Amino acid sequence: MDWVPDLRQLRAFVAVVEEGSFTLAARRIFVTQSAVSHSLRTLEEQLSCRLLDRTGKRVAVTAEGELLLRRCKRVIFELEQASRDLDGLRRWGQTRIRIGAPHSLCHFLIPSVLREFRDCFPRCEPVIEAGDTTVLLDRLAGADLDLVVGLKPRGKGDEGYRPMFKDRLAFVVSPFHPWAVDSSRVVDTINDHQFIIYAKATETHRLIEEWIEQKGGRGKKPLVLGDMQAIKEMAKLGIGVGIVAPWVASREIEDGSLKVVNIDEPGIEREWGVFHSPKREPSLVEEAFIGLCEMAFAAMPTVLTE
Repeated sequence: MDWVPDLRQLRAFVAVVEEGSFTLAARRIFVTQSAVSHSLRTLEEQLSCRLLDRTGKRVAVTAEGELLLRRCKRVIFELEQASRDLDGLRRWGQTRIRIGAPHSLCHFLIPSVLREFRDCFPRCEPVIEAGDTTVLLDRLAGADLDLVVGLKPRGKGDEGYRPMFKDRLAFVVSPFHPWAVDSSRVVDTINDHQFIIYAKATETHRLIEEWIEQKGGRGKKPLVLGDMQAIKEMAKLGIGVGIVAPWVASREIEDGSLKVVNIDEPGIEREWGVFHSPKREPSLVEEAFIGLCEMAFAAMPTVLTE
């Protein structure tokens, strides 16, 4: 059968099924009711099958109609997405992109990505929202954000997710701390020191707590801070042992104000990536932002590779 579908017919068919009424479908797609009826009648004739059961005022979809409906919705979605992408391409970034990212990435990665992004899309308006990944993913699910760059939570599937890189947390201490002088005594004295860790209700905090429990949890109660900079400052002053990713403290490590002491196996490993809505493919502008994130992640120090 050589059948070239008419988009107006497909739109009318989907509208009737979803609205359950020819009248409501006509209002939804801004045509007359007779035009909707004609489109459906022609479509059924072309396909040589009945798509709808019309019983009084009620409209029910047949088995053949259910099969066609799934295909139609996919076709309409792809065509609408193509239209949005082409429009964005014509206007070369004259749009808005809403990005969510943890505070640590807003300090150490997002600025360089934004600089490159604005060079590519000078008329685009990027909006950045900082927060914990779990909260930002809720915002993404509510369509309040377009992309989220962050840690992959435990149990999170791969739908709408692109892995970027893995890192491993380490101890950061003052250069005068005993571990900075002799790291061989870390295991023997691990319960004698105060840990300084990141905020509760975050994936990083959960991973650190699990690691502490594995070590027996017999040490001092950790100091919990909601800011990576504060963790580094307290570690520099010798108040405790910070647990952070080395890339977060790269400047302090380079100038010698902090020393890195690696955590023995099993280490505290994390996975970072970019999340988008699983209901649609990213637009051209969003794909460009994701690509720049990949390049920035690849250039970061102390990144684990498979």
